Amino acid sequence: MSDRIHITEIAIIGGGVGGCAAALAALEAGARVILTEETRWIGGQLTSQAVPPDEHGWIERFGRTASYARFRDAVREYYREHYPLRPEHRDDPKLNPGNGWVSPICHEPKVALAVLESLLAPYRESGQLQVFLETTPVAAEVEADSITAVQLTSRDGTKLRIEAPYFLDATELGDLIALSGAESVTGRESHAQTGEPSAPAKSQPENNQAFSWCFALEHLEGTNQIGKPPSNYDTWRNYQPKITPPWPGNWLGWRGLNPRTMEAMHYKFAPHQEKLGLFSGLWTFRRIIDRDLFEPGSYPSDLVMINWPMVDYLEGDLISADAERRTKLYAGAKQLSLSILHWLQTEAPRPDGGTGWPGLRLRPDLLGTEDGLAMAPYIRESRRIQALTTIREQDVSAAHLPTGSDRARQFEDSVGVGYYRIDLHPSCGGDNYLDVHSLPFQIPLGALIPVRMKNLLPVCKNIGTTHITNGCYRLHPVEWNIGESAGTLAVHCLREKLTPQQLHAEPARVAQYQQLLRDRGVELEWPDQPLDLVEGDPHAHVMHLPE
Repeated sequence: MSDRIHITEIAIIGGGVGGCAAALAALEAGARVILTEETRWIGGQLTSQAVPPDEHGWIERFGRTASYARFRDAVREYYREHYPLRPEHRDDPKLNPGNGWVSPICHEPKVALAVLESLLAPYRESGQLQVFLETTPVAAEVEADSITAVQLTSRDGTKLRIEAPYFLDATELGDLIALSGAESVTGRESHAQTGEPSAPAKSQPENNQAFSWCFALEHLEGTNQIGKPPSNYDTWRNYQPKITPPWPGNWLGWRGLNPRTMEAMHYKFAPHQEKLGLFSGLWTFRRIIDRDLFEPGSYPSDLVMINWPMVDYLEGDLISADAERRTKLYAGAKQLSLSILHWLQTEAPRPDGGTGWPGLRLRPDLLGTEDGLAMAPYIRESRRIQALTTIREQDVSAAHLPTGSDRARQFEDSVGVGYYRIDLHPSCGGDNYLDVHSLPFQIPLGALIPVRMKNLLPVCKNIGTTHITNGCYRLHPVEWNIGESAGTLAVHCLREKLTPQQLHAEPARVAQYQQLLRDRGVELEWPDQPLDLVEGDPHAHVMHLPE
């Protein structure tokens, strides 16, 4: 079958959070855009990966781009227009549909999808934007340090060839970076490479954070939803991860570790019985529908998203895996998630002394799948470009910045801001949590620019961070900001006939580009006021009681 050739100005390979934000920015700047996505849903973490937004405590007021704020407003408006909210909640300006405590706007993946599609719809209708779903990049053609074309294959076997002056990598694992041959880094860098206090003596390129296969649950009291146990259930019910420090029990259990102190903890879980409020337990942790906000009878149960520590899959590295190996790792992660469900239904200890909640069941209709699991795995760590600027632990960690600081290192070439703790989950290389205090940070332009490739830009978790600083730059609002700034940069460089490297080398050109971002409502610095870090920390309190 011959290639279908498509020519555009900005080609965005990957339709996750950063890819969608980059597309919107480029389209609003007047560019023609092609957006490709491996799954049936654009939106990445927000949709196909089923992860409600992880956000800092100031997100309602500042520390986000204007377009991200509009997205959040549109999510709330969607619920007001299409859902039977109780009158007292419909006009709440801070409506949180799920009242989950991980975010002030926990909501369903399908609602995020509807909002993203509505934002892109006018451009698709006019032909300025083309979107190709279920399409995977397989090769990149490179000449003189520039990508000239990317070859892709769709699920039905159709072959596509996209030609463009600019290519943006919005894949979840940095696949276009790898295909292009751009200089890149994976896994843990050594102390000699980065000078980071927490880096190991030797680099560990295949030691990446666990990925997770999330799913949605409801609880129908008095019913029996138990099916056959998954084929690998006995393996997972007895599984003990090989990580250091060791886990205090089986992976499928209520015993765990406090990520900050590494003290033993006991998770709480009680469907419809946890008190409303922060850190009340796993049922409300990532709840996406709180039935009490809606008219009586609208929902027989709350709806909750399961993205817990025990969902983390540690048995292999996705980034270094070939397609066959990735398929096996995906299958293993799904077996783990389905085993967790069966354990919850049958063997999980209840607060009343009993075992299991047989009324728990999957909600595949919320996720667009048949098996009831998310459409795609939640990816925490990607291949990263070797960038003009690498953001290191000592640039953002409170422990390595001047005492009393309430901001991380300041960058003159800032293209946005963000805030989250350095939050590293257990890794496939045997590391346990690394969760330490960071300070509100900036996104330097240099971290978006490869050291060599002239027309390739990263737009998500693949920028110039390290394994450690990825832990605070990987969340939804920051990825959106990265994508928006990269999309704006690509169009500006195209119009000005500059490479990103040329622009970065001239302070006046950087300032001109930064003004374009400000005009879009991208905050380049934190407000000129003292920042209460406890207020900004989304997980400022201890979630569970030590044993």
